[in-house]
Amino acid sequence: MPDALLHFLTSGVTGLGWLGLLAVLLVFTQLTIFAVTLYLHRSQAHRGVDFHPAVSHFFRFWTWLTTSMITREWVAIHRKHHAKVETEEDPHSPQTRGIAKVFWEGVELYREARADRAAIDQYGKGAPDDWIERRLYTPHANLGPSVLLFVNFGLFGLPGVALWAIQMAWIPFWAAGVVNGLGHWWGYRNFESADTSTNLTPWAVWIGGEELHNNHHAFPSSARFSMRRWELDIGWAAIKGLEKLGLARVLRVAPSLDIRPNIAVPDTETLRALLSHRFLAMTDYQRNVLVPALREEAAAAGARLRQLLPRRMRKGLVDDGRWLGPDAREQLRAWVAQRPRIQSLVEHRARLAALLEARSHDAAERLRQLQAWCHEAEASGIRALQEYSMRLKGYALAH
Repeated sequence: MPDALLHFLTSGVTGLGWLGLLAVLLVFTQLTIFAVTLYLHRSQAHRGVDFHPAVSHFFRFWTWLTTSMITREWVAIHRKHHAKVETEEDPHSPQTRGIAKVFWEGVELYREARADRAAIDQYGKGAPDDWIERRLYTPHANLGPSVLLFVNFGLFGLPGVALWAIQMAWIPFWAAGVVNGLGHWWGYRNFESADTSTNLTPWAVWIGGEELHNNHHAFPSSARFSMRRWELDIGWAAIKGLEKLGLARVLRVAPSLDIRPNIAVPDTETLRALLSHRFLAMTDYQRNVLVPALREEAAAAGARLRQLLPRRMRKGLVDDGRWLGPDAREQLRAWVAQRPRIQSLVEHRARLAALLEARSHDAAERLRQLQAWCHEAEASGIRALQEYSMRLKGYALAH
């Protein structure tokens, strides 16, 4: 075999060594992650940020080249996930399909969701529909990765084929498997949202901020996923960098919460803040009312908290055992019924959640119900509940 041909097969036209190939791989995979999290997710699906047309089209081109995903389909499937989360209609919920199915066969679930054209039409509105989308990106979606394979081979030789294979597996594994699967199955929660979403880790720079999945479900339209000082959303850092260059415009971020002192009665400002931060209000209730009460019950019984009520059952207190099996759910209800104080706290939480989740447009009636709830909470004689109500009345959106 001629030396020139051997050199081309092993190094391509660039002649890069393994360190150079590793650097290229890191850049390429990070660009793919950014194309998904910044463009498809935060910009197209949730309208949290707008990018300069040149940046938007680069991301669209890169998505076509490296994933073969069609913008309109990705947007529709993700919006449906939020609209139907944790139900049988959710395209990729581990609660209904099993963690193994979502983790290992996430791509198959995506393909299955693509076939539901009625859902694509319903949830995919507003996605790009220009000449190049109609003539190239949509009808020839699989052409992109094929082009990339030949480009990689020409640039890097046979190692470029291995690089291409890793690129092809990157989004199916990290997005379809890890985020869609583990992001609703394992991790920590900042917010007691009405689903099982979790934050996988405070930071994971290789998946662009998507690891903060519970934060995202609490504030879907926010362009920033990080909510705590110790959380790092590298996608948000990229957005801020592009914003400084005049290439991005942030449209929405999660509103900040302020606590006003000495508010005697909930007012319209309280209600507005509560509706924006309803998941935070539920989280505060769990941590500052229910958990202390459970600890007091355990102390009175001379037991540890996990002996009094296993962790899985304690989590069931925040949603009436929605994610428990029928037997465990009934066991939990019987356990609560035997403890009047805990039962009162669970009922207060359920009423507050129903008030905040109601779709009523009658703000005056909802405010009246909130005022009645606070009055009853403060008349309950349960100190933790009284203190929670006093704090709740001071809720306001920070200006």
